Amino acid sequence: MSTPKIQPRLINWEDTVNEYRIQIMNTAQAAQVNTRPIKSLNSSVNLDDEYTQDGSVDINGKPSVRNKSGNLKACPFILGNECCERLAYYGINSNLVNYLKNRFKQSNSTAANNVTNWAGTCYITPLIGAFIADAYWGRYKTIAVFSIVYFFGMVLLTISASVPGLKPHCKQSDSNCLVTKGQSGVFFLSIYIIALGTGGIKPCVSSFGADQFDETDDVEKKKKSSFFNWFYFSINIGALVASSVLVWVQQNVGWEFGFGIPTVAMGIAVCSFFSGTRLYRHQKPGGSPLTRIAQVLVASFRKWNISVPHDKSGLYEFQDKESVIEGSRKLQHTDGFLFLDKAAVETVNDKSAVGSNNLWRLCTVTQVEELKAVIRILPIWASGIIFATVYSQMTTLFVEQGDTMDARIGPNFEIPAASLSIFDTLSVIFWVPVYDRLIVPLARKYTGHQRGFTQLQRMGIGLVISILSMVVAAIVEIKRLDMVKEHNYYERLHIPMSIFWQIPQYFLVGAAEIFTFIGQLEFFYDQAPDAMRSLMSAVSLTTVALGNYLSTLLVTIVTDITTRNGKTGWIPNNLNYGHIDYFFWLLAILSGLNFLVYLLISRWYTYKRATGVFHVSK
Repeated sequence: MSTPKIQPRLINWEDTVNEYRIQIMNTAQAAQVNTRPIKSLNSSVNLDDEYTQDGSVDINGKPSVRNKSGNLKACPFILGNECCERLAYYGINSNLVNYLKNRFKQSNSTAANNVTNWAGTCYITPLIGAFIADAYWGRYKTIAVFSIVYFFGMVLLTISASVPGLKPHCKQSDSNCLVTKGQSGVFFLSIYIIALGTGGIKPCVSSFGADQFDETDDVEKKKKSSFFNWFYFSINIGALVASSVLVWVQQNVGWEFGFGIPTVAMGIAVCSFFSGTRLYRHQKPGGSPLTRIAQVLVASFRKWNISVPHDKSGLYEFQDKESVIEGSRKLQHTDGFLFLDKAAVETVNDKSAVGSNNLWRLCTVTQVEELKAVIRILPIWASGIIFATVYSQMTTLFVEQGDTMDARIGPNFEIPAASLSIFDTLSVIFWVPVYDRLIVPLARKYTGHQRGFTQLQRMGIGLVISILSMVVAAIVEIKRLDMVKEHNYYERLHIPMSIFWQIPQYFLVGAAEIFTFIGQLEFFYDQAPDAMRSLMSAVSLTTVALGNYLSTLLVTIVTDITTRNGKTGWIPNNLNYGHIDYFFWLLAILSGLNFLVYLLISRWYTYKRATGVFHVSK
């Protein structure tokens, strides 16, 4: 007779509600952290299959049922929200430089700087939203509240471009038109309210989408990797409509409609997000990550004269499988930054007056490793700033370059210069499925890596492609200036050189995005400590902000230096007398140096090592 197999511990669905609650309470008191329903020997349903194991809960705070929540069922609402929100954002950003030049009568350099300053702010404010999400509200509530703020900013922008007295009456042909302070004030107030709104959405929405996939399940984990590709795909569907249809509407129909349509799109984004509420999985906020970081630093400096033991197993850590940090797993000790390990060395002075551990004197290994993970990520983060500077040229100098070229398609139609960014979008739309379905499987055969390339390799490839985009842009400008010089076209508004010469530079920037920007999304989500994912997503977005600010700084410095002694400079109002090709070469050189530094950084990087299970309180 064979030995009977031991049945897994399963729940008895005939238990009364009161018995079920008593089981939960007793187990939670024993472990102090457990919240999942308890398995019983008499049940035929295995709770490992019934419920997610990553600590996620539903909108009511109950454990997420695997087959009724998250996964691909929830993604359409999140992707729809992102698509419409990005349509609204790019509906402003794509052609804003021309709005400022034509309606506010700003110079090329001033308009370019105002665009990059605003775009930069849109990627700095995510630090605010991310902190609120990780520390207090969670990602869902943060997205919901800031989406409403965003929508209010869009409404105000549309009013500023529509209501007589608020909208500027200047036209491109007006040379002496004055814009009032009130008109400027309302306009800039509206776009910076939008910047605040996007600050609560951008750092949370990609992480919230990734939260829909259980990291402890291999099948769902694989889908999460593809989610980031399709997330970026949805961004570019919105950008495609913005850079084509909306730019044409703004140039040919009117700015009131050109801003009104994105406002409607933002309203749809809000509705799409709320429509999926019952399907979402939520990760509870883990408390202030900045406080935990500060505790490690303070504890380390307090123990500056304490030696770290050679046996790192002697460092302080809770013995349970779960971390004490809400929504987080334990992190294994790693070598490096050993000074921070002092925070986890136990001493006789670590107890508070009431007998418990003083959190500002003694930290767990997991808490120390959180800070180490952040420190290791920062050099990778910094390498993205130059890339973002290259990316920002699509809405500034690329547009101003295109404004000087022949934009005619046939005898009666002209394509707006800002609409050329459609080829960046088409490039992304082309490369996402190619990368996901062809490049990854092919690379997997040679590298043996499940994702084809490591996240660091993927980002590095994008950096190389970005260098090529600046080289191509410089070559196109050289060709354009040669035509100006040869035919004496200096005073012509448009020279007879097709604007479609710009397509390769846009296409290359799009290809670079597929590798670098999507690689960053995945890298910062995976390598961030579990309870800091929104914050680290926001940190990754600040590369775009700093890239825009760096572009502003470079333009300002270059303009100041090259216009001395009465010279025209590299970026004059009439680009036929300028040399923006020199500026593109400058960015190519900076990008090359940045890539060399990146190679050194990536060789040094140590990936985080998570262990145990997620901590979720009742």
